[in-house]
Amino acid sequence: MPFDRSIKIAPSILSADFANFGAEIRAIEAQGADWVHVDVMDGHFVPNLTFGPMAVKAFRPHVKTVMDVHLMIAPVDPYIDAYAEAGADVLTAHVEAGPHIHRTLQAIRGAGMKAGVALNPGTPAEAVAHLLDLADLVCVMTVNPGFGGQKFIDMTAKVRSLRAMIGDRPVHVEIDGGVDPVTAPLVAAAGADVLVAGSAVFKGGSVDAPEVYGRNIEAIRAAADGAGAA
Repeated sequence: MPFDRSIKIAPSILSADFANFGAEIRAIEAQGADWVHVDVMDGHFVPNLTFGPMAVKAFRPHVKTVMDVHLMIAPVDPYIDAYAEAGADVLTAHVEAGPHIHRTLQAIRGAGMKAGVALNPGTPAEAVAHLLDLADLVCVMTVNPGFGGQKFIDMTAKVRSLRAMIGDRPVHVEIDGGVDPVTAPLVAAAGADVLVAGSAVFKGGSVDAPEVYGRNIEAIRAAADGAGAA
């Protein structure tokens, strides 16, 4: 997975049809998704419960791009190998999920995956200052994690701080929460290059009307690209 700073759209399958994941994944990729974002929640670190390793393993054959697995769980370390075996390309852990995030990122890379570190809205950019040489991605939460469809929280100042700290390192800045054609330009202009979008991609579409997904993805991409060029 060579490093590429162009804008990438990563639809969150948390907003997909749960009875039809394989077809939904194939549809969003055919309609222009760059990555597929999988939100893993444990009902403990966040107030929701979603996909375990077996579910992620079932998704894997349908994902031809990048499977971006976001662990909103605590603890993380006991599950790293299971998500590696399930086929995650990128595995992201929260800096708030445990006392040894440096060790966690080492273990993620050691298991053969790209390592991501996520920041909740109340956590400052400085929390990852000493992790950037171990991270391939920093995920900035622009909602409080746990549920899809929430209102965007403006974290553009945090994104700018992160981009300045990252400098010329090959580290992605990902935005997760409330991304749509209105908010995408704000974060893209601040330096984000991976945009997770759930309801904004899946709204109005289905596997029988996948062209709606394509229009939604393109609207977000065009808005973000326009901001990046400005």
